[in-house]
Amino acid sequence: MLRQRPGTGMIEAVIFDMDGVLVDSEPLHQESTRRVLAECGVVDRVDDPAFVGRTDVEIFTIFRARHRLDPDPATLSRRFSAVACAILREHARPLPGVPDVLHALRAAGYRLALASAATPEVIAATLEALGIRALFEHVVSAADIGRGKPAPDVFLEAAKRLGVAPSACLVIEDSRNGILAAQAAGMRRVAIPCPTTRAHDFTEADCVLDSLRELLTSPALP
Repeated sequence: MLRQRPGTGMIEAVIFDMDGVLVDSEPLHQESTRRVLAECGVVDRVDDPAFVGRTDVEIFTIFRARHRLDPDPATLSRRFSAVACAILREHARPLPGVPDVLHALRAAGYRLALASAATPEVIAATLEALGIRALFEHVVSAADIGRGKPAPDVFLEAAKRLGVAPSACLVIEDSRNGILAAQAAGMRRVAIPCPTTRAHDFTEADCVLDSLRELLTSPALP
């Protein structure tokens, strides 16, 4: 454990981010973005920390404005989803603690949801590759809500679908944008950095852990 500060109140539900928390997919997403940009004749940086947690449409809106791309962001996003799904089905691998920690949380009585910036198609392909879709009561895509992180929308929607107050939710995130979104939603928040996000500022996290396995013995869970 790297750092912690105690929280208060009972936790009823645990809401997981997907990329970087359950699967080390950021490199796979970056490769998918490179391929889509290459099809447009563009080479650009795809590992900008500001992109983490944002929807594909938001990201491609930036690229389109920067390079005056012909396809609209929605078209680019659909192309990204197709490329990413193919890559994820072949290369997605669970991070340590998946699925054991999820099973342990459910056995302990916590309700589980997933809230991701990825499109529904990419979420489905990832969860299928990991074999863990059945462990979540609800799966929410920020692409369906309209705004990605650091906006709180996707976490608030997950809590609404669970029927649980935001203050009774614990969010597991790997990025600063995700932690800021959980804070804005009024939820407790644990940061578990992945290799892509280790340099992020997690000041607003209630607890920062080295791995998902540490969650089960963390004070973040009463």
